[in-house]
Amino acid sequence: MQRRTFLGTTIAGGAWIALGSPASAAGKLEKSKIVLGVGGKPLLYYLPLTIAERKGFFEQQGLQVEINDFGGGAKSLQALVGGSVDVVTGAYEHTIRMQAKGQDIRAVVELGRFPGIVLAVKKSLADKVKSPRDLKGMKVGVTAPGSSTNFFVNYLLVKEGVAPEEVAFIGVGAGPTAVAAMKKGEIDAIANLDPVIAKLEQDGDVVVLADSRTEEGTRAIFGGSNPAAVLYTKAEFIQNNPNTVQALVDAFLAALRWIADASPEEIAAAVPEEYHLGDRALYLAAVAKSKPTYSRTGIVPADGMRNALDMLVRFDKELAGAKIDLTKTFDPRFVERSQKG
Repeated sequence: MQRRTFLGTTIAGGAWIALGSPASAAGKLEKSKIVLGVGGKPLLYYLPLTIAERKGFFEQQGLQVEINDFGGGAKSLQALVGGSVDVVTGAYEHTIRMQAKGQDIRAVVELGRFPGIVLAVKKSLADKVKSPRDLKGMKVGVTAPGSSTNFFVNYLLVKEGVAPEEVAFIGVGAGPTAVAAMKKGEIDAIANLDPVIAKLEQDGDVVVLADSRTEEGTRAIFGGSNPAAVLYTKAEFIQNNPNTVQALVDAFLAALRWIADASPEEIAAAVPEEYHLGDRALYLAAVAKSKPTYSRTGIVPADGMRNALDMLVRFDKELAGAKIDLTKTFDPRFVERSQKG
Protein backbone atom coordinates (compact mmCIF):
# COMPACT_ATOMS: atom_id res chain seq x y z
CA MET A 1 0.00 0.00 0.00
CA GLN A 2 1.46 3.34 -1.03
CA ARG A 3 -0.78 5.88 0.63
CA ARG A 4 -3.59 6.21 3.12
CA THR A 5 -5.74 9.30 3.59
CA PHE A 6 -8.91 10.15 5.47
CA LEU A 7 -11.54 12.36 3.92
CA GLY A 8 -14.50 14.22 5.19
CA THR A 9 -13.04 16.77 7.58
CA THR A 10 -11.04 18.88 5.14
CA ILE A 11 -12.30 20.29 1.86
CA ALA A 12 -10.05 21.70 -0.82
CA GLY A 13 -11.26 25.00 -2.19
CA GLY A 14 -13.32 25.22 -5.35
CA ALA A 15 -16.87 25.21 -6.63
CA TRP A 16 -19.16 22.25 -6.12
CA ILE A 17 -21.54 20.78 -8.62
CA ALA A 18 -24.84 21.22 -6.79
CA LEU A 19 -26.70 17.97 -6.24
CA GLY A 20 -28.86 19.12 -3.38
CA SER A 21 -28.57 18.14 0.27
CA PRO A 22 -26.40 15.21 1.41
CA ALA A 23 -27.52 11.99 -0.25
CA SER A 24 -30.45 13.95 -1.66
CA ALA A 25 -31.38 11.17 -4.07
CA ALA A 26 -30.65 8.49 -1.54
CA GLY A 27 -32.24 9.25 1.81
CA LYS A 28 -30.62 8.31 5.09
CA LEU A 29 -27.21 6.69 4.67
CA GLU A 30 -26.90 3.14 5.98
CA LYS A 31 -23.13 3.62 6.24
CA SER A 32 -21.50 7.04 6.22
CA LYS A 33 -17.89 5.93 6.75
CA ILE A 34 -16.58 4.14 3.68
CA VAL A 35 -13.21 2.51 2.98
CA LEU A 36 -12.34 2.73 -0.70
CA GLY A 37 -9.54 0.86 -2.46
CA VAL A 38 -7.68 2.06 -5.55
CA GLY A 39 -4.57 0.94 -7.39
CA GLY A 40 -2.54 4.00 -8.42
CA LYS A 41 -4.54 7.04 -7.37
CA PRO A 42 -2.17 9.65 -8.94
CA LEU A 43 -2.88 8.25 -12.42
CA LEU A 44 -5.22 10.25 -14.61
CA TYR A 45 -7.18 7.00 -14.97
CA TYR A 46 -8.46 7.71 -11.44
CA LEU A 47 -8.79 11.49 -11.70
CA PRO A 48 -12.54 11.40 -10.89
CA LEU A 49 -11.66 9.90 -7.49
CA THR A 50 -9.15 12.63 -6.71
CA ILE A 51 -11.59 15.33 -7.79
CA ALA A 52 -14.38 13.84 -5.68
CA GLU A 53 -11.93 13.91 -2.77
CA ARG A 54 -10.39 17.35 -3.27
CA LYS A 55 -13.56 19.19 -4.25
CA GLY A 56 -15.57 17.86 -1.32
CA PHE A 57 -18.14 15.92 -3.31
CA PHE A 58 -18.01 12.98 -0.89
CA GLU A 59 -18.59 15.23 2.10
CA GLN A 60 -21.42 17.00 0.27
CA GLN A 61 -23.18 13.63 0.15
CA GLY A 62 -22.64 13.07 3.87
CA LEU A 63 -19.81 10.58 3.33
CA GLN A 64 -16.49 10.14 5.06
CA VAL A 65 -14.29 8.20 2.65
CA GLU A 66 -11.01 6.63 3.66
CA ILE A 67 -8.84 5.90 0.62
CA ASN A 68 -6.35 3.03 0.56
CA ASP A 69 -4.00 3.35 -2.41
CA PHE A 70 -2.45 0.06 -3.46
CA GLY A 71 0.25 -0.66 -6.03
CA GLY A 72 -2.22 -1.87 -8.67
CA GLY A 73 -5.81 -2.79 -9.40
CA ALA A 74 -5.35 -6.47 -8.59
CA LYS A 75 -4.37 -5.58 -5.03
CA SER A 76 -7.38 -3.34 -4.45
CA LEU A 77 -9.61 -6.11 -5.78
CA GLN A 78 -8.03 -8.53 -3.30
CA ALA A 79 -8.77 -6.06 -0.53
CA LEU A 80 -12.45 -5.97 -1.51
CA VAL A 81 -12.72 -9.75 -1.63
CA GLY A 82 -10.92 -9.97 1.70
CA GLY A 83 -13.24 -7.42 3.31
CA SER A 84 -10.72 -4.70 4.18
CA VAL A 85 -12.36 -2.16 1.81
CA ASP A 86 -16.04 -1.53 1.03
CA VAL A 87 -15.76 -0.34 -2.56
CA VAL A 88 -13.10 -0.04 -5.25
CA THR A 89 -12.34 2.31 -8.10
CA GLY A 90 -10.80 -0.09 -10.59
CA ALA A 91 -11.01 -1.63 -14.03
CA TYR A 92 -14.40 -2.84 -15.25
CA GLU A 93 -12.84 -6.15 -16.38
CA HIS A 94 -12.55 -7.28 -12.77
CA THR A 95 -16.34 -7.57 -12.51
CA ILE A 96 -16.29 -10.08 -15.37
CA ARG A 97 -13.38 -12.13 -14.07
CA MET A 98 -14.81 -12.35 -10.57
CA GLN A 99 -18.19 -13.56 -11.87
CA ALA A 100 -16.34 -16.50 -13.44
CA LYS A 101 -14.87 -17.19 -9.99
CA GLY A 102 -18.30 -17.19 -8.35
CA GLN A 103 -17.91 -13.70 -6.82
CA ASP A 104 -20.84 -11.33 -7.45
CA ILE A 105 -19.08 -8.01 -7.88
CA ARG A 106 -20.79 -5.22 -9.81
CA ALA A 107 -19.92 -1.78 -11.12
CA VAL A 108 -22.31 1.04 -10.26
CA VAL A 109 -20.88 3.98 -12.24
CA GLU A 110 -18.49 4.25 -15.17
CA LEU A 111 -15.63 6.72 -14.70
CA GLY A 112 -13.67 6.14 -17.90
CA ARG A 113 -14.87 5.21 -21.38
CA PHE A 114 -11.43 4.53 -22.90
CA PRO A 115 -8.74 2.54 -21.04
CA GLY A 116 -6.07 5.20 -21.51
CA ILE A 117 -3.42 2.47 -21.23
CA VAL A 118 -0.32 2.69 -23.40
CA LEU A 119 2.21 -0.02 -24.25
CA ALA A 120 5.63 1.43 -24.98
CA VAL A 121 9.09 -0.03 -25.52
CA LYS A 122 12.48 1.26 -24.45
CA LYS A 123 13.77 3.59 -27.16
CA SER A 124 17.01 1.64 -27.55
CA LEU A 125 14.93 -1.43 -28.50
CA ALA A 126 12.63 0.38 -30.94
CA ASP A 127 14.45 -0.98 -34.01
CA LYS A 128 14.06 -4.52 -32.68
CA VAL A 129 10.55 -4.29 -31.21
CA LYS A 130 8.07 -3.18 -33.84
CA SER A 131 4.94 -4.80 -32.40
CA PRO A 132 3.81 -6.66 -29.27
CA ARG A 133 4.86 -9.99 -30.82
CA ASP A 134 8.49 -8.86 -30.58
CA LEU A 135 8.24 -8.66 -26.77
CA LYS A 136 8.62 -12.43 -26.45
CA GLY A 137 11.19 -13.19 -23.76
CA MET A 138 11.37 -9.59 -22.55
CA LYS A 139 10.51 -7.86 -19.26
CA VAL A 140 7.35 -5.77 -19.34
CA GLY A 141 6.50 -3.42 -16.49
CA VAL A 142 2.84 -3.24 -15.44
CA THR A 143 1.24 -1.46 -12.50
CA ALA A 144 0.79 -4.86 -10.81
CA PRO A 145 0.43 -8.43 -12.07
CA GLY A 146 -3.26 -9.18 -12.65
CA SER A 147 -4.12 -5.50 -13.13
CA SER A 148 -5.79 -3.89 -16.14
CA THR A 149 -2.38 -2.92 -17.54
CA ASN A 150 -1.43 -6.61 -17.41
CA PHE A 151 -4.70 -7.58 -19.17
CA PHE A 152 -4.02 -4.98 -21.86
CA VAL A 153 -0.65 -6.50 -22.73
CA ASN A 154 -2.00 -10.05 -22.52
CA TYR A 155 -4.64 -9.18 -25.09
CA LEU A 156 -2.15 -7.54 -27.45
CA LEU A 157 0.20 -10.52 -27.19
CA VAL A 158 -2.47 -13.14 -27.84
CA LYS A 159 -3.78 -11.17 -30.83
CA GLU A 160 -0.34 -11.61 -32.38
CA GLY A 161 0.15 -15.25 -31.47
CA VAL A 162 2.31 -14.86 -28.36
CA ALA A 163 1.28 -16.52 -25.09
CA PRO A 164 1.38 -14.17 -22.08
CA GLU A 165 3.58 -16.74 -20.32
CA GLU A 166 6.31 -15.98 -22.86
CA VAL A 167 6.73 -12.50 -21.36
CA ALA A 168 8.03 -11.64 -17.88
CA PHE A 169 5.62 -9.24 -16.16
CA ILE A 170 7.04 -7.03 -13.42
CA GLY A 171 4.99 -4.83 -11.09
CA VAL A 172 6.38 -1.28 -11.17
CA GLY A 173 3.51 0.72 -9.67
CA ALA A 174 1.80 3.77 -11.11
CA GLY A 175 3.97 6.80 -10.38
CA PRO A 176 7.63 7.71 -9.95
CA THR A 177 8.53 4.04 -9.38
CA ALA A 178 7.27 3.18 -12.85
CA VAL A 179 9.24 6.01 -14.44
CA ALA A 180 12.35 4.97 -12.53
CA ALA A 181 12.02 1.33 -13.56
CA MET A 182 12.23 2.30 -17.23
CA LYS A 183 14.97 4.89 -16.78
CA LYS A 184 17.12 2.43 -14.77
CA GLY A 185 16.76 -0.28 -17.40
CA GLU A 186 14.91 -2.67 -15.10
CA ILE A 187 12.29 -3.34 -17.80
CA ASP A 188 12.28 -3.51 -21.60
CA ALA A 189 8.74 -2.25 -22.11
CA ILE A 190 5.98 -0.72 -20.03
CA ALA A 191 2.18 -0.70 -19.95
CA ASN A 192 1.01 2.26 -17.91
CA LEU A 193 -1.03 5.45 -18.06
CA ASP A 194 -0.59 9.21 -17.96
CA PRO A 195 1.19 11.06 -16.51
CA VAL A 196 3.74 8.18 -16.36
CA ILE A 197 3.66 7.58 -20.13
CA ALA A 198 3.65 11.31 -20.91
CA LYS A 199 6.76 11.75 -18.77
CA LEU A 200 8.62 8.89 -20.48
CA GLU A 201 7.57 10.15 -23.92
CA GLN A 202 8.68 13.69 -23.20
CA ASP A 203 12.06 12.53 -21.91
CA GLY A 204 12.61 10.41 -25.01
CA ASP A 205 12.80 7.14 -23.08
CA VAL A 206 10.15 5.15 -24.96
CA VAL A 207 8.44 4.55 -28.28
CA VAL A 208 4.70 3.81 -28.22
CA LEU A 209 3.47 0.47 -29.62
CA ALA A 210 -0.24 0.66 -28.70
CA ASP A 211 -2.25 3.61 -27.39
CA SER A 212 -5.80 3.55 -25.98
CA ARG A 213 -5.91 7.18 -24.86
CA THR A 214 -8.18 8.15 -27.74
CA GLU A 215 -11.39 6.81 -29.24
CA GLU A 216 -9.56 6.06 -32.49
CA GLY A 217 -6.78 4.19 -30.71
CA THR A 218 -9.25 2.22 -28.59
CA ARG A 219 -11.26 1.18 -31.64
CA ALA A 220 -8.10 0.18 -33.50
CA ILE A 221 -7.10 -2.12 -30.61
CA PHE A 222 -10.45 -3.51 -29.47
CA GLY A 223 -12.70 -2.99 -32.48
CA GLY A 224 -15.00 -0.71 -30.47
CA SER A 225 -15.43 0.92 -27.07
CA ASN A 226 -13.89 -0.61 -23.97
CA PRO A 227 -14.86 0.69 -20.51
CA ALA A 228 -12.04 1.67 -18.18
CA ALA A 229 -12.30 2.65 -14.52
CA VAL A 230 -15.56 2.10 -12.65
CA LEU A 231 -16.72 2.09 -9.05
CA TYR A 232 -17.43 -1.51 -8.11
CA THR A 233 -18.40 -3.42 -4.99
CA LYS A 234 -20.00 -6.66 -3.82
CA ALA A 235 -23.65 -7.22 -4.74
CA GLU A 236 -24.30 -7.81 -1.04
CA PHE A 237 -23.00 -4.33 -0.20
CA ILE A 238 -25.31 -2.81 -2.83
CA GLN A 239 -28.30 -4.68 -1.45
CA ASN A 240 -27.58 -3.72 2.17
CA ASN A 241 -26.54 -0.10 1.52
CA PRO A 242 -28.52 1.30 -1.44
CA ASN A 243 -28.62 4.86 -0.09
CA THR A 244 -24.89 4.85 0.54
CA VAL A 245 -24.21 3.52 -2.95
CA GLN A 246 -26.45 6.25 -4.38
CA ALA A 247 -24.49 8.88 -2.47
CA LEU A 248 -21.19 7.52 -3.80
CA VAL A 249 -22.51 7.50 -7.36
CA ASP A 250 -23.79 11.06 -7.00
CA ALA A 251 -20.37 12.19 -5.77
CA PHE A 252 -18.58 10.58 -8.71
CA LEU A 253 -21.05 11.98 -11.23
CA ALA A 254 -20.42 15.43 -9.75
CA ALA A 255 -16.69 14.86 -10.22
CA LEU A 256 -17.19 13.82 -13.85
CA ARG A 257 -19.26 16.96 -14.50
CA TRP A 258 -16.59 19.12 -12.89
CA ILE A 259 -13.84 17.53 -15.00
CA ALA A 260 -15.86 18.02 -18.19
CA ASP A 261 -16.14 21.77 -17.54
CA ALA A 262 -12.69 22.37 -16.03
CA SER A 263 -9.59 23.55 -17.87
CA PRO A 264 -6.33 21.59 -17.59
CA GLU A 265 -5.01 24.40 -15.40
CA GLU A 266 -7.96 24.06 -13.00
CA ILE A 267 -7.47 20.31 -12.84
CA ALA A 268 -3.73 20.64 -12.20
CA ALA A 269 -4.46 23.09 -9.40
CA ALA A 270 -6.97 20.72 -7.82
CA VAL A 271 -4.73 17.66 -7.49
CA PRO A 272 -1.75 17.24 -5.12
CA GLU A 273 1.42 18.77 -6.55
CA GLU A 274 3.26 15.44 -6.41
CA TYR A 275 0.89 14.12 -9.09
CA HIS A 276 2.67 16.41 -11.59
CA LEU A 277 5.84 14.24 -11.39
CA GLY A 278 7.91 17.39 -11.06
CA ASP A 279 6.73 18.88 -14.35
CA ARG A 280 3.53 20.92 -14.26
CA ALA A 281 3.60 21.70 -17.99
CA LEU A 282 3.83 18.01 -18.75
CA TYR A 283 0.89 17.30 -16.46
CA LEU A 284 -1.19 19.99 -18.17
CA ALA A 285 -0.49 18.41 -21.55
CA ALA A 286 -1.35 14.95 -20.24
CA VAL A 287 -4.63 16.23 -18.76
CA ALA A 288 -5.60 17.88 -22.05
CA LYS A 289 -4.94 14.60 -23.88
CA SER A 290 -6.80 12.52 -21.29
CA LYS A 291 -9.99 14.58 -20.94
CA PRO A 292 -11.84 12.71 -23.74
CA THR A 293 -11.29 9.40 -21.90
CA TYR A 294 -13.70 10.18 -19.05
CA SER A 295 -17.24 8.89 -19.09
CA ARG A 296 -19.90 11.27 -20.37
CA THR A 297 -22.88 9.40 -18.97
CA GLY A 298 -21.69 7.21 -16.09
CA ILE A 299 -23.24 4.23 -17.90
CA VAL A 300 -21.19 1.25 -19.11
CA PRO A 301 -22.50 0.66 -22.67
CA ALA A 302 -23.54 -2.82 -23.78
CA ASP A 303 -21.00 -2.93 -26.63
CA GLY A 304 -18.27 -1.97 -24.18
CA MET A 305 -19.24 -4.86 -21.92
CA ARG A 306 -19.07 -7.28 -24.85
CA ASN A 307 -15.69 -5.96 -26.01
CA ALA A 308 -14.27 -6.29 -22.51
CA LEU A 309 -15.45 -9.89 -22.31
CA ASP A 310 -14.12 -10.68 -25.78
CA MET A 311 -10.74 -9.28 -24.74
CA LEU A 312 -10.56 -11.39 -21.58
CA VAL A 313 -11.68 -14.60 -23.27
CA ARG A 314 -8.69 -14.31 -25.60
CA PHE A 315 -6.17 -15.02 -22.82
CA ASP A 316 -8.02 -15.99 -19.64
CA LYS A 317 -8.51 -19.77 -19.60
CA GLU A 318 -11.00 -19.56 -16.71
CA LEU A 319 -13.30 -17.47 -18.88
CA ALA A 320 -13.07 -19.62 -21.98
CA GLY A 321 -15.82 -21.99 -20.84
CA ALA A 322 -17.55 -19.77 -18.30
CA LYS A 323 -21.10 -18.53 -18.73
CA ILE A 324 -20.98 -14.80 -18.05
CA ASP A 325 -24.14 -12.73 -17.60
CA LEU A 326 -22.94 -9.26 -18.53
CA THR A 327 -26.11 -7.69 -17.12
CA LYS A 328 -24.80 -8.67 -13.69
CA THR A 329 -21.52 -6.81 -14.13
CA PHE A 330 -23.05 -3.32 -14.06
CA ASP A 331 -26.02 -2.01 -12.07
CA PRO A 332 -27.30 1.14 -13.86
CA ARG A 333 -30.06 1.99 -11.37
CA PHE A 334 -28.05 4.49 -9.36
CA VAL A 335 -26.81 6.51 -12.33
CA GLU A 336 -30.31 6.50 -13.83
CA ARG A 337 -31.82 7.67 -10.56
CA SER A 338 -29.30 10.47 -10.31
CA GLN A 339 -29.97 11.55 -13.89
CA LYS A 340 -33.69 11.74 -13.16
CA GLY A 341 -32.94 14.11 -10.28
